[in-house]
Amino acid sequence: MRRMRNAASVAVLAALSLAACATQRAADVRLPGAYETPPAPAGAVALDQWWSAFGDPELTTLVEQALTRNADVRTAAARLQEVRAQRTSAILQYLPQGDARGTASRTHTEQLSGDRVDIPGFSTSGTSERYTADFNVSWEVDLFGRSIAATRAANAEVSAARFAFEGTRAAIAAQTADAYFQARGLAIQLAEAQETARIQRSLYETAAKRGALGLTATSEADRIAGELAQSEAQVQALEAELQAQKRAILILAGRVVEPTANVQAPPVVGQPPPTPQALPSELLQRRPDVREAQARLRSQVSQQRIAALAFFPTFTFTPGIGWSKQEQPGFSSESQSWTLGGSVLQPILSIPRLMAELKAQDARTEQAVTNYEKTVQTAFQEAEGSLVRLDADRSRVALLTDGEVRARRAFEAARTGYERGLTDLTTLLNAEAAWRATRAQLTSAQVQALRRTVQAYKALGGGWPAQTYAQASKAAR
Repeated sequence: MRRMRNAASVAVLAALSLAACATQRAADVRLPGAYETPPAPAGAVALDQWWSAFGDPELTTLVEQALTRNADVRTAAARLQEVRAQRTSAILQYLPQGDARGTASRTHTEQLSGDRVDIPGFSTSGTSERYTADFNVSWEVDLFGRSIAATRAANAEVSAARFAFEGTRAAIAAQTADAYFQARGLAIQLAEAQETARIQRSLYETAAKRGALGLTATSEADRIAGELAQSEAQVQALEAELQAQKRAILILAGRVVEPTANVQAPPVVGQPPPTPQALPSELLQRRPDVREAQARLRSQVSQQRIAALAFFPTFTFTPGIGWSKQEQPGFSSESQSWTLGGSVLQPILSIPRLMAELKAQDARTEQAVTNYEKTVQTAFQEAEGSLVRLDADRSRVALLTDGEVRARRAFEAARTGYERGLTDLTTLLNAEAAWRATRAQLTSAQVQALRRTVQAYKALGGGWPAQTYAQASKAAR
């Protein structure tokens, strides 16, 4: 018997030694000291509400509605409530557990044949009643910190769900703004297509008059009519695209039943607001997805601790009280009792299984470390990439703005020459095509710059009150 106890002790000590080695490696979240982007205009922008920097009341209204009404946001909020309830359940399991139980029964027995027996305490016929009530408690006496590790794991899961909720809100805000600027771009294209159709209609009338007077061939009017038909067809297509885009905006904002006419998308493009001066290291606090990955890593570390503590003995305290009453013909009894007990559970033969579970948890913790590193790297890539592309978009807009002015002047000169008979139709149409192409590129670049600004704000961690969370975290330490 003593040899068995010694062998068990050796096995336990070996398992505990292996469990003590279960530690996670430190995550490598090193980032460059600065972004490799050209100097760009910077200004004070409230990243938590970056959409207000555009100075567009319609955009602000749409984003604020989306942050409260969007289905994805409401789903993330419900998930946060679920995890909070699970945290309470995980913490309460380490507190005393117990339930009161009561039973009652009434039995009537009637003897049909044989010898009748009727003595105190036993009767073959008659009615008997039995009543019991008890209250038993079970409480795991936590001597090794299982409850602390479970609480930390539960709190980390709540933090992860909270950051996932904030990440969803930030993503929906960016999607709403992006969809809104796409709608404004379509509105601009529609206005330009309508203006192009008007110009071509005027050119068609001029060519038709000159053809009727014999000044030019009548085929010139037919050629312009073909161009006019294409422009009018483009107007129809853009009207449909704009309506579909407005419907997408209403769905994002949770206003599904409203008509698309309720979305105001003026055909104008303003200048994108400045981007704030930021450092790569700030992404660790500002990006909700990075904070979420960090919280999930903390949860896995706590789960690793719980798996290691499974090798230690479990002490359970089990007090209880009870009452019972029994009545039957010629006999009655009532009693009460109390119990004061406990148990100890020390894993022995289950150690190999616990070791396998610990190794699996070590692997899950390593996955969480790697995911945290990858999330940080992706955040830096998105932030720097969006800033570089935004700078290129600003330069592109400046170049195309000058080019559009020159192309318009060339077209106006060719149009005047054609009306006076100094320029042929081919030269006029070529000038118009060059102007329209430059104008389309300019509109596309302007809209892209606005959309890229939205991407930059989101990539830098905008769209949620990160500073408030940081202060709350410090206060909780």
